[in-house]
Amino acid sequence: MPAVPARLGRRGLAIGIDIGGTKVAAGVVDAHGQVLAELVRTTPAADPRMVEEAIVELVSEFVANYRIWSVGIGAAGWMDQSGSTVLFSPHLAWRNEPLRQNLEYKLRRRVMVVNDADAAGWAEWRFGAGRGESRLVCVTLGTGIGGALIANGMLERGRYGVAGEFGHQIIVPQGHRCECGNRGCWEQYASGNALGREGRELARANSPVAQDLLRAAGNDPDAITGALVTKLAAEGDPTCVELVQDVGHWLGLGLANLAAALDPGRFVIGGGLSGAGDLLLLPTQASFKRHLTGRGFRPAAPISMADFGARAGMVGAADMARVSARSGTRGTRPAN
Repeated sequence: MPAVPARLGRRGLAIGIDIGGTKVAAGVVDAHGQVLAELVRTTPAADPRMVEEAIVELVSEFVANYRIWSVGIGAAGWMDQSGSTVLFSPHLAWRNEPLRQNLEYKLRRRVMVVNDADAAGWAEWRFGAGRGESRLVCVTLGTGIGGALIANGMLERGRYGVAGEFGHQIIVPQGHRCECGNRGCWEQYASGNALGREGRELARANSPVAQDLLRAAGNDPDAITGALVTKLAAEGDPTCVELVQDVGHWLGLGLANLAAALDPGRFVIGGGLSGAGDLLLLPTQASFKRHLTGRGFRPAAPISMADFGARAGMVGAADMARVSARSGTRGTRPAN
């Protein structure tokens, strides 16, 4: 790894770790939101202790090469108000998990733990596509759907700390079963998991329009993922383009619901699926305009792709930890 640039100063670097449903991504991030080094591990989703060990290994590797000021963890789960406990995670084995305490004990240093989508929204508001917006909604598309609302420079976490779980609004009553226990949640129709599921269903039905997709997966329908469908869509595969457009339809519908409830000045779309770019953005914008309540008689919030893409959670977790350490609090709201 390269040496730390002298101009950054001793307190300019933080480690940001984004724990998603399929991978743990970690990076060394400077005070301007630039990622200087990055590592990725597969998430051992079924074992909380192994997740912690993966984090310890990543931090130890970075600390051996960089002067680190703070460590921030973006966790895919519902946090309590204090940021110490992961109450529940639909895609990981956390149930009332005292994650912050466990990591501080193992790392022997102060750790800040936040929701991963909150961290992503913070990164985009501080440094990215939502910079300076007074009322920003960030939606992250990965294994599921996460969300964040930043209003007047403050991250809104709700009364109990679990605001922003936009992916679990029910948009199809009695629809697809969700990991959260309900049916018809938004993330079952507009996420990486949903995209992969639709591709697998086509392949298992031996649909003639899915033959190229099936070949790309080594003739194994179970190997079809949202990432593979997105890749083939970007290469022009018409079936995969159609599948991404379908996700865009559902995404726009859900954003219209959020606009009715929250009236943001801008939506920013992040997470791994945001890599589809205009293939996803254009049908999303069309669906949003079609479903927006009061359309034609109210301003429609613009929809942008995140500047940081899948790195947003990492960058935001690092910056939130740095700001918290500087202010001497564990809060997630200071903007300076």
